Amino acid sequence: MRRLLCTGLIILLGCGSSTDDESSSGSSATVTTGNTSSSTTSGQGGASSTSSTTSSGTGGDGSEGSGGSGGAPGVVRFIAMGDGGEGNATQAQVAQIVENECAARGGCMFALYLGDNIYNSGVDSAMDAQFQSKFEVPYAALSFPFYITLGNHDYGGGGIGYEFFKGAYQVDYTMYSSKWVLPDHYYKQSVSAGSTTVDLFSLDTNSVMYTGASTQLSWIQSELAASTATWKLVFGHHTYVSNGQHGNAGAYEGIPGIPIVSGGNVKNFIEAGVCGAADVYFCGHDHNRQWLQPTCGTEFVVSGTAAKYTGLQNRGTATFFENDQLAGFFLGEISGNTMTGWFYDEQGTLEYTRTVTK
Repeated sequence: MRRLLCTGLIILLGCGSSTDDESSSGSSATVTTGNTSSSTTSGQGGASSTSSTTSSGTGGDGSEGSGGSGGAPGVVRFIAMGDGGEGNATQAQVAQIVENECAARGGCMFALYLGDNIYNSGVDSAMDAQFQSKFEVPYAALSFPFYITLGNHDYGGGGIGYEFFKGAYQVDYTMYSSKWVLPDHYYKQSVSAGSTTVDLFSLDTNSVMYTGASTQLSWIQSELAASTATWKLVFGHHTYVSNGQHGNAGAYEGIPGIPIVSGGNVKNFIEAGVCGAADVYFCGHDHNRQWLQPTCGTEFVVSGTAAKYTGLQNRGTATFFENDQLAGFFLGEISGNTMTGWFYDEQGTLEYTRTVTK
């Protein structure tokens, strides 16, 4: 019965397919999940010292990374892109432009990888060959960590997302990769450069979509309230506001009121846990690039074109910028109280830039 119901929801859930970098010097990461922890050090690039720590929803609170000596703000430079798990030529092309732009700016610290990491139905084990063909090989030239979030395709069912056990395989893959970071289904990552401090919060929005995820909601509310970082960035897969095919949560596909498929749980979750508490919410799901006008006290950025692009729809949501013509990515820089973001397409063309100051 469950499989039959899910099959009937394919169209509404939008399943199926569409169409030399350096990291900052002395970067380190400490990952805490449950009762285990590990440390890694990588990169010998620029002049500023950087650090990061991770804590998961089920583990303890990781301490914030300590930056360089003195009080000068450093630069936290990063990529945000999603829906990349195709292993196609477009994914490779976008990766090349990411490499070029990061190298030109002195290196990127990390990427926020916004879900649908392995099309079309996730993986079947932590040793699935798709991790190589759809992640490691396309991003082989990028040496920085990818902070992962899970999307509906990562939970299988051709994108319906009901094979809930599949998410654990991507969590488990963290121990086999030097750049794939997914310590749990949702988690916190702290990064810093000099006196610039940033807390990153990865959500499992597929679970939110189906169940409302009350435990996860309590976690994000508590973590955001406790965070002392200058910038608080939340990232997940599903959109809250968007002019794309999936559109606005609560009326996904332009159809409001249908349990689960309308995204009502996502709408309620973001409004109760993220709005006004986080500075920015990054997501994919819609395969275009949008910087939406601030809603509910939070900036919203859609960057779901790491390997494909699909058309925008007239959803009536106000944006500063939107583009659906090529694949591409978001590049961000945070220094002190200022965040600047740039959208690039797969040809390396700078499309849009905006600066936000707190």
